[in-house]
Amino acid sequence: MAVCAIFNGLSNATNDHTPEEADLVWRLILILGAIPAGLTYYWRIMMPETARYTALVEQNIRKAVKDMEKVFEIPMDQMIQDLKGLPSTQSYPLFSMQFLRHHGINLCACAMSWFLVDVVYYSSNLFQSHIYKRLLPDPREVNAYQEAYEVAKLQAIIAICSTIPGYWATVFLMDHVGRVKIQALGFFFMATCLLAIGLPYATYWNTHSGFGFIFLYGLTFCFSNFGPNTTTFIVPAELFPARFRSTSHGISGAVGKVGAIVGAVGFLWASDCKGDAKEMEMTASLVTLALVCILGMLLTLSFTPETMGRSLEENEKE
Repeated sequence: MAVCAIFNGLSNATNDHTPEEADLVWRLILILGAIPAGLTYYWRIMMPETARYTALVEQNIRKAVKDMEKVFEIPMDQMIQDLKGLPSTQSYPLFSMQFLRHHGINLCACAMSWFLVDVVYYSSNLFQSHIYKRLLPDPREVNAYQEAYEVAKLQAIIAICSTIPGYWATVFLMDHVGRVKIQALGFFFMATCLLAIGLPYATYWNTHSGFGFIFLYGLTFCFSNFGPNTTTFIVPAELFPARFRSTSHGISGAVGKVGAIVGAVGFLWASDCKGDAKEMEMTASLVTLALVCILGMLLTLSFTPETMGRSLEENEKE
């Protein structure tokens, strides 16, 4: 929003053409988005490995104690005794039958849940043009910077009113309700909202996209964050032994990004249709996404173990 406002103030752009410097604007926005991540790089590479990994996997208790001394005010002898009391680790590798037997189902459940929620989450471009076209000024009356500013403002409002509250609801309730219940409920209510939008899309929402449509649209993102979009990141970090934890989390996240590609690209055919075909294809797409959410709920309830109240030491006992 700030970049668009600055360029709009400095530019003499008119409504009938896109200014040449607009190509610079979107590149600048991407660069500014990368700066916060870049600023964390130094501190991330200087961060010591977790004591559990150092003690259990690298078998270096002294180094684990030294790293812990930087954070905790606990005598060294006590920390050494605590680390020696941790259960010993198995020796089998990641890609082995032993891993599949002990953790294969859990890894598949985490990865597929992440995949399914990203399919739905990143297909949001299906709704945006339908919502924004009735809330934004006529593109013929504003220049490119003003149009981009208004779109960014609406996206910020939706995030503040739905996405962020859903995230904080998960933070406050996940240790009381449980990760699995929150994830299953999130999938269920996402499916409910998508069906409420999709089934009457051609007969009602196509001509009545007012507050009710925006409310359901926002609830979809709210229950995504108060649900699988948050818990799919948490559960893999709490479910696996120290030597497999980061790799299993990375595999789950990578499978999730495949779902993001499917969601962002696989449903573009619906938004590209015109006329009556567009209404039918939008209905079919929204109902399909609702079925994806139902599948995610069933997968969560059937195969995803609850990690609430489970200590990390329990993961080492196989």
